[in-house]
Amino acid sequence: MHLLLVEDDLSLAGTVSRGLREASFEVDLATTGPDALRMASAGTYDAMVLDVRLPGMDGLEVCRRLRANEQRIPILMLTALDAVEQRIAGLDAGADDYLSKPFEFGELLARLRAIMRRQAEPATATITVGDLVIDTRSTLVRRGQRPIALTAKEYAFLLYLARHAGRVVSRAELMSHVWDESRPTYTNVIDVYASRLRRKVDDGEATPLFTTLRGTGYLLAPPSDVP
Repeated sequence: MHLLLVEDDLSLAGTVSRGLREASFEVDLATTGPDALRMASAGTYDAMVLDVRLPGMDGLEVCRRLRANEQRIPILMLTALDAVEQRIAGLDAGADDYLSKPFEFGELLARLRAIMRRQAEPATATITVGDLVIDTRSTLVRRGQRPIALTAKEYAFLLYLARHAGRVVSRAELMSHVWDESRPTYTNVIDVYASRLRRKVDDGEATPLFTTLRGTGYLLAPPSDVP
């Protein structure tokens, strides 16, 4: 597996690079935002570990530009900022997951493998729940004839619910399969995304599809299918 590590702290970059190579990854290093964008745009990497604070262009902007150019490389974002708002900013920019500094190298490996595994999973071309249609090849979503614009993490959240339509999905399950996260102090991030998704999917529609079951989890299904 070929990884792009983007980190301007050369001491940390050297430590992480050595660990990744010992784990059988091939690693290239970029130390500035523009270099990261240029190297990642070549499309030859299986995943990217991207620091937020970089000279020349920050990691958020690198991520946004890659996604705007339809680069689907899995991105694990590193940040020294522990505020929920900063983590959400990274996910909204198109990152697949985040990891706050300082971190354990074993967790970095686990998260990398998880985002690459999700990228490689085969998917049914189209998933339909009521009049909600998700095209998994193009990642386009529509409700009836109305297109729904989603961030990368909103799409992953909705896709997981759609693949388990008609069944209540718990916060813990979402943490494990969408965020790869099990720390309960971060479940408020799920609530933020759930609120956004509910508005995007159901606002202005006669039939709601997105249901929050307080204290239990979330359900995607027409009202007739709600248990």
